[in-house]
Amino acid sequence: MSTEALRFVSAENAVIEELPWGPHEWMVSSSLTESTLLQMVRVTMPSGQAHRFHRHPLMEEFLYFVSGKAEQWVGEESRILGPGDVAHVPIDVVHGTYNVFDEPVVFLAVLSPATVDGPAVVDMSEEEPWLNKRAETPS
Repeated sequence: MSTEALRFVSAENAVIEELPWGPHEWMVSSSLTESTLLQMVRVTMPSGQAHRFHRHPLMEEFLYFVSGKAEQWVGEESRILGPGDVAHVPIDVVHGTYNVFDEPVVFLAVLSPATVDGPAVVDMSEEEPWLNKRAETPS
């Protein structure tokens, strides 16, 4: 791939990041496009995995569910979300995605802005009240 910013991003251009809760395929980011306000990642989360409670101090996020389903938390509220469902996470609100089902879940996460001056993610899973929200949380 050239260092030139892309206007069209195909699957082979995606930047793959392997994380404990599943592969992340970055399709829109400041390293791929000229985007400074938006970034998008496609996440495939295997059964039994979770992106435990965390927050984005300087970004808001939308999660759009493509296939499968997950237990999605936003603040202290949770819902089971599946294909076509969306969760909105305001700036600095604690949230988490838990795949407690037997099949992988695929979702698109859109975050804004694309670049921040400070931490992008802060783990909250070991702090109260989040520590005991899900006693059965996958490891």
